[in-house]
Amino acid sequence: MTDSHKSYRADYAVVGSGIAGLRAAIELSKAGSVLVLAKSNLSDSATAWAQGGIAVALSDEDEIGLHEQDTINAGDGLCRPEAVALVVEEGPKYITELIEWGTEFDRAGTKLAFTREAAHSRSRILHAHGDSTGREISRALLARAHKIPHLHLRAHAFTTELIVERGRVAGLCFIDETDGSEHDLRAGAVLLATGGLGQIYRETTNPEVATGDGMAIAYEAGAVLSDMEFVQFHPTALAVQGAPRFLLSEALRGEGGVLRNIGLERFMKRYNEAQELAPRDVVARAIVSEMHHTQSTHVFLDMTKMSEEFLKKRFPRIYETCSSYGLDLASDMAPVCPAAHYMMGGVKTDLWGRTSLPGLYAAGETAATGVHGANRLASNSLLEGLVFGARAGQAMMKDAPVGKRSGAALPGSPAPLPGNSSATQKEPPKAASKSTSNPSPCCATLAKIRDVMWREVGILRSGKELAEGIKQLQALELPKSEKHGREEHELRNLHTLALLIARSGVAREESRGSHYRSDFPYRNDEDFGKHSVVQKGKDVRFEA
Repeated sequence: MTDSHKSYRADYAVVGSGIAGLRAAIELSKAGSVLVLAKSNLSDSATAWAQGGIAVALSDEDEIGLHEQDTINAGDGLCRPEAVALVVEEGPKYITELIEWGTEFDRAGTKLAFTREAAHSRSRILHAHGDSTGREISRALLARAHKIPHLHLRAHAFTTELIVERGRVAGLCFIDETDGSEHDLRAGAVLLATGGLGQIYRETTNPEVATGDGMAIAYEAGAVLSDMEFVQFHPTALAVQGAPRFLLSEALRGEGGVLRNIGLERFMKRYNEAQELAPRDVVARAIVSEMHHTQSTHVFLDMTKMSEEFLKKRFPRIYETCSSYGLDLASDMAPVCPAAHYMMGGVKTDLWGRTSLPGLYAAGETAATGVHGANRLASNSLLEGLVFGARAGQAMMKDAPVGKRSGAALPGSPAPLPGNSSATQKEPPKAASKSTSNPSPCCATLAKIRDVMWREVGILRSGKELAEGIKQLQALELPKSEKHGREEHELRNLHTLALLIARSGVAREESRGSHYRSDFPYRNDEDFGKHSVVQKGKDVRFEA
């Protein structure tokens, strides 16, 4: 039976159930009723896929100042220093809190075990179950959220647009994926924590849910987006025919893995003195260059100096996944190529998650806080989501105090708040599954967008290619249907964001961080040592 359209009310709405969304929701639950909407299963987020770990200056040999400097160095002149200072200074407090809430990070004896990744000057990466850090953090946050009576979690609820009244965000509209019914939710404040947009590229390490929904609906509502040209490509995704682009964590190179071209030559020394531990953008471009020189579709990641016992213990998920594709990491070299991994830009926010639209907040990969600059330092993303998720929650309570209006009783609602705080929906509904045997018009158009982005707006760019990418994207006709479901909305969101990435890339006539222009190969601080900003109906401009 299909539910009729319902209007709901909550004090606070959170879109997304990754680290930023859940941490904000737990914070907000101190003040009123909270509804978290997730378009897939509650645990299906980029957080749950994060292998490498979470960076924090907690070890005896580390200092907050060193973490701060490493982050700024990786950001290639575009980090907001005050945002970086905040995330590294407040990180230890929130990590300690995660541990108190039951997060089980790996330990060496009784002490926390730290590892090192590229561009970090110290071993400061905490991990859990070897390479399942995000999954463990997600588990602990969900377990805590389920215990809070007026924190409601609703899976398979796809947010389609924001409700803007008199210049303020007053709620949102969503589709119930279980039956296709449409609903609206009124809230005192809305937080977008929908993760990234990796599905915009043909090659990506991101889960299927990473379609940039939060960024796109914020843009359509009139919010300012920033730094959209800066997409980080992870250098080492598994390149086995027929396999998804499974991420082979930076931590593999941190533990001594080396890169070899198809001639088995170790090549990174030609590109950077830090070799395999150079910043991600440097490694990704070096791999692309080697692939061009050797006319190959991949290079190799060589872990064969490590014992099988060590690899199975330190990287259980990676070892098991490679084994399932016939690769034994202890004896075989893994074919790898770069893939889209992380969006440094997003909805522009202040240090409290506030966007340019009153009532709207953003955190995690959806937001552009300025922490990552032009290139994210490895394992800083989970930390940013954690710290800024909590801060956004604090700001939402301060800016939109519950006062006399209470969402807990849901006046005028014909049903209880649409969620379940004690259990997740374990089985995704049939309506949410995608048929691969008979691709829809949306699938065909999406494949074209992803191809255009990979070819023309990829790791190595030029003005000519970017302009060609824009032309091809603008020429695409999106399928028309009377009633838009999730698939249609995701396609529109990705098409909107693809154009924003390409337009921002054309405007930045220099090379910096993850944005490399072959026609402007040098960094130009005088003209471009600032952030790109873009708003609906306006050209890309640059602001300090």
